[in-house]
Amino acid sequence: MTRLWHDLSTTDALAGLYARATRKRKISGDTLPDIGLRCDLEVQPAQLEQYRKLCHFSDDGRLPPTFPHVMAFALQLQLLTDKTFPFPLLGLVHLENRIRVLRPLGGISRLRFSVQVDNLQPHEKGATFDLITDAKDGLGLLWSESSRMLCRGLKLDGEAAVAPTPAPIELTELTRWYADSDIGRRYAKICGDYNPIHLSAASARLFGFPAAIAHGMWSKAMTLAALRSHLPVSNYEIDVSFLKPVRLPSEVILNASPGADTGQLRLDGHGELVHMRGTWRPLD
Repeated sequence: MTRLWHDLSTTDALAGLYARATRKRKISGDTLPDIGLRCDLEVQPAQLEQYRKLCHFSDDGRLPPTFPHVMAFALQLQLLTDKTFPFPLLGLVHLENRIRVLRPLGGISRLRFSVQVDNLQPHEKGATFDLITDAKDGLGLLWSESSRMLCRGLKLDGEAAVAPTPAPIELTELTRWYADSDIGRRYAKICGDYNPIHLSAASARLFGFPAAIAHGMWSKAMTLAALRSHLPVSNYEIDVSFLKPVRLPSEVILNASPGADTGQLRLDGHGELVHMRGTWRPLD
């Protein structure tokens, strides 16, 4: 596919993007658009400070590895609400997230982001696609992210692929934290992700959830903050699968295998619930 890139001077306002999202309720096609969006975006110091506090990142002079996701959120939303995108934004499910940190994230005030969608595949509950986000500085690619998204109800020919599962290794409890009832609203206020399933029990029930659930990217950010001293400064990737949602409020336990270049993690709840699994490894 030849990508048709649109270069933007700024992203649309979130309020307008959410209004656009609410107007699209039905699947309108079964192919992904060939467009991509690019835009230069600046680090907002106040937002960065609030994000560090919310997700327990210390100020070590580097961006938290999940923070470029926050910077690019409006650009991602603009692509997913574009008239050429065939799926309703509301109702998409975030299944997996992979972040690659190619070089240290220090001394950054501005990044050039690009977003695109690719790799439409059948799934037992519909179809999945990858939302791909890259961030560059003056030296080239610095950071990249791929989010696997599920569109329920879309039928494609072919069989769903089964992802290989890493052989389990012994994990030990690293830390635990309490996800309180308003963490979804506090995350949304800082990061702009106002998906109703995270905001209140009443709004979550409209989409089939008995209670509000924590943002998956908040859980991943909290995990990376806890692993910060065990991960390299750069040249690594960390890949997670979001399993059972974290209902609010609840306590979660992070189990991991820190101390090696390659490791595994598991975010557990009580009653044998597994909310998230993941791995980290050095890049080749």
